[in-house]
Formats: sequence, structure tokens, C-alpha cells
Amino acid sequence: MLALQVPFVLASQSPRRRLLLQQLGLTFTVQPSRDDEVWPDGLPPSVAVETLAIQKAAPVAALNPEALTLGADTIVVLEEEVLGKPRDATEAHAMLRRLSGATHIVYTGIALAHPASGRQVATHEATTVTFAALREEEIQAYVASGSPLDKAGAYGIQDDHGALFVRRIDGDYYTVVGLPLHRLYHTLQTEFGDLLKPLTAS
Repeated sequence: MLALQVPFVLASQSPRRRLLLQQLGLTFTVQPSRDDEVWPDGLPPSVAVETLAIQKAAPVAALNPEALTLGADTIVVLEEEVLGKPRDATEAHAMLRRLSGATHIVYTGIALAHPASGRQVATHEATTVTFAALREEEIQAYVASGSPLDKAGAYGIQDDHGALFVRRIDGDYYTVVGLPLHRLYHTLQTEFGDLLKPLTAS
């Protein structure tokens, strides 16, 4: 089981990220940032998503200097256009229609901050996703479920509908869910290894 010697704070209100951290066996508290995100213009998606993750982690870390704080952000990029969370059902429908039969890239950035030691590290993963051609009734049913409204690109690969839409992925599955677990684990080991407890069997 993965465990830390210091408090661990998740600076996100995403239920999916909470579940993934629980899957790792981590003990943590949830404290979403109250600051508004500012989209970093002029940056490539890989850098932008790391910047957004830092924006989430930094203010929460400042309030918890002895803790290790995790921020994360996910974006969907289709034909060089960023698709964020849809504002309403109409926008969700339009996003899914565009994703139908197409290939896009999902970027998830993570930022880890530990003010007590002066460390802040940001990194990311990118996964290529190809959708099947979607029927209109499939899109309508998924949008009507309400599930797309809190997800970048208007879908969740872990959803019952969303899982059926995905024909192929190339890369890390958990990046698409919203938290690249291997990248997180690797970063904890390499950058914050002194804050980790020895691995245990349970």
C-alpha cells in the first residue's frame, strides 16, 4: 500500500480522482481550490494543462505548507481545438457530434507541491482516443443522463455510455479518466521519495 509520511491533500472536487487515489491506498483529504482558473494563452496543450494543474495546487498548498498537495487538470484536444467541460446540454451534444468517428488527444496534467521543502513539480500524460461513429440517439441518451456535463470533452471513458463510444486508445487509460496513476506514482517516487513510507502488502 502506498502511504505518505506527511498529510496529503487533493486540490480537486472530481469524484473520479478521489476514487483513483483510494485505489492506490492513499489516505488524503479533499480541499478544492477556490481560485478561478486562468487559461494560459499561447501555450501548447501539454504545457497549458500543467499550468492549470499548478493553478489548482498552489493556493491549496499555501494553506497547507506541511502537506503534499496534488492538483490536476484534464483537457481534450480535437484538431488543435481545446474542448473543455460543456456549459450545457446543447454544447455537450455538439462536442460529442464532433468527436464521433474522430481521433482526439486527452491531456492530464498533475502538479505536486510541498511548500515546507520548497518543492513544486508539474508533469503530464497524453493519450490518443478514437471514437466510433455515434448514432444520434446514442448522443441524445448520453446527454440526457447528465453525465457529460462535468467532463472535459463531454464524455467519461469510465461511464457506461462513454465506454461504449471509445473504439481505440493509445496510451494510459487513467489519463483519460483524469489522473495518470503511473505518472503520479513515478513522480512521487522520484521527486518526493523522502516523503513516502516504505511500501507494504496491505
